[in-house]
Amino acid sequence: MSLKTLEQLADNKLRELGALELKRKLRITERKAFARTLQEEKRLVSFSCNDYLGLSTHKEVIEASVKATRQHGTGAGASRLITGNHPLFQTLEKRLARLKNTDDSVVFGSGYLAGIGVIPTLIGPDDLILIDELSHSCLKTGAKLTGGRILNFKHNNVLHTEELLRNYRRKHRYCLLITESVFSMEGDLAPLSELSKLAIQFDGWLMSDDAHGLGVLGHGRGSGFTQKDPITIPLQMGTLSKAAGAYGGFICASHQVTNLIRNRARTFVYTTGLPAGTVAAAIKALEIIERNPILTTLPVKRAQLFTDELGLPQAKSAIVPIILHTPERALMASQSLEKKGFLVTAIRPPSVPRGTARLRCAFSAAHSEKDVLEFASAMRPLLKPL
Repeated sequence: MSLKTLEQLADNKLRELGALELKRKLRITERKAFARTLQEEKRLVSFSCNDYLGLSTHKEVIEASVKATRQHGTGAGASRLITGNHPLFQTLEKRLARLKNTDDSVVFGSGYLAGIGVIPTLIGPDDLILIDELSHSCLKTGAKLTGGRILNFKHNNVLHTEELLRNYRRKHRYCLLITESVFSMEGDLAPLSELSKLAIQFDGWLMSDDAHGLGVLGHGRGSGFTQKDPITIPLQMGTLSKAAGAYGGFICASHQVTNLIRNRARTFVYTTGLPAGTVAAAIKALEIIERNPILTTLPVKRAQLFTDELGLPQAKSAIVPIILHTPERALMASQSLEKKGFLVTAIRPPSVPRGTARLRCAFSAAHSEKDVLEFASAMRPLLKPL
């Protein structure tokens, strides 16, 4: 086949995406403090960013990153099992384990790498995976890599999960129950306590992805700590790229499990370690989260101010979806808000199911109440046809 054939393939697929209003393009975006952005020379207030606490532009976080970069250099140089395991990793992993009340943790290059690395390390072709149907792509991909039996349970439906466990659990050696704790596109919370009880009852393991709970719920500790007693979750996954304002993914678990992951998770073994500056930024961010629990309450308060102002169901997390159904309507709404000075990206399939294209509004401690009220006022006309 010639290069021309390859280019024709690309052109055809791009035309198909364009016809469905699903074609994307990168836009140069310069992020500033206080949720401000400069995108293609337009100054906007961003309600699209996952920097829930504004820590990516926090002075202490930046200074920690710069200091570590000067001391250790700009790159790790190799995988962590070769020479890339610089001293800061141990500090970060101990802090994460303490925050999540586990023996240990393992830091990966990203949340996606954690998801597709951890699951196949623990589960094989003879095993069973039950996964919430709206779980993140990395969790679904990790499940597929196991070769095991995968059953989707209806979103946040405990009764359906129990039904599947009763019908299929006894046919398999091991069982992994997977969910996001805060759903990234829905903004709702998983019934972690009930799922944990089911996992224990049916001799399975619960794995939660707390990417959007860390730093926001449970005084910053995450979704497993919103009740009086911590919820039993033997595999607590998350990311450092959102509320922590840095980069990287992690899994918190027992010593035995983390030792196995360091030895067998392919996305850990065969990936260069994170740079010291990135790890130092995450350490400082977690320190700020631990010492400032009031800060961690602000993203949800800002989201609730927005939903209360518009008469929407009260927000449970920092994420509020505005469902507009078609990609065309979502794009038009996003463009309308941009003209009014707000950045809210249209989310379209395959990121969300067909028929549920939306605006995903993300709220931050960096937003002022004035920002939120002005945003709600700009959003109000877009809700009338719904």
